[in-house]
Amino acid sequence: MAQTESIVLGGGCFWCVEAVMTPLRGVERVVSGYANGHVNNPTYREVCSGRTGHAEVVEVTFDPDVISLHDLLTVFFTTHDPTTLNRQGADVGTQYRSGVYVSSDAQREQAEAVVREITNAGIYDDPIVTEIEPLDTFYAAEAYHQDYFARNPAQPYCQAVIAPKVSKLRKLYLDKLAA
Repeated sequence: MAQTESIVLGGGCFWCVEAVMTPLRGVERVVSGYANGHVNNPTYREVCSGRTGHAEVVEVTFDPDVISLHDLLTVFFTTHDPTTLNRQGADVGTQYRSGVYVSSDAQREQAEAVVREITNAGIYDDPIVTEIEPLDTFYAAEAYHQDYFARNPAQPYCQAVIAPKVSKLRKLYLDKLAA
């Protein structure tokens, strides 16, 4: 049985990050949730208030023999805007911050290396503001948030915001998608 690894990523709305991570070859599970706040078992409504300190995130469980953490993070950093503080498009607030929440020094080193590579490549005009922090807590979001894009592709938010990110994923990383 393959050894899996997990990392928690926040790139604005968790529906977007989930939709981008799920089709990658080697990704075994993606769970939308909330990380690193100060309220136990927060609800979506509480997190959306911006008063719990949580970020909307996804926990990505993957097989590093199929997709490396480096490649996973490269996809993450190039399919959302890591240069905007506490926002992604119209989603504004600390809960929408860009973040990589690590569970080891090796994960931190990989995240920092990918940030350096993307910065040196000049992909973005503005500096990357993604926080790279230890994962303190992760709470799975309510069931209706899981697999949201797959279950609601015609919903206006999905069409206007998520679908373009999935299209970008397909354009840039077709070779990394599951068959």
